[in-house]
Amino acid sequence: MALIPIVELGVAEAYEILTVRFGLIDLPPLEAIENEDWGRDFLLSQFQDLPAKALAEAGLSWDDLATNEPADR
Repeated sequence: MALIPIVELGVAEAYEILTVRFGLIDLPPLEAIENEDWGRDFLLSQFQDLPAKALAEAGLSWDDLATNEPADR
């Protein structure tokens, strides 16, 4: 299974993964951040605190698969 680069996630998708898969409960409501310029960046930054192994188990990676290089974090 190919891993999905975290930077390719949309706001709703990232929110669902963080809340459902990883159980984060201290995030602002999706409705409060989905249309904000900072909302997506805030959600993606939450993935930085998660272990790489847990991300891989969820099918995610920080690597940019298109270039085969680590994505900027």
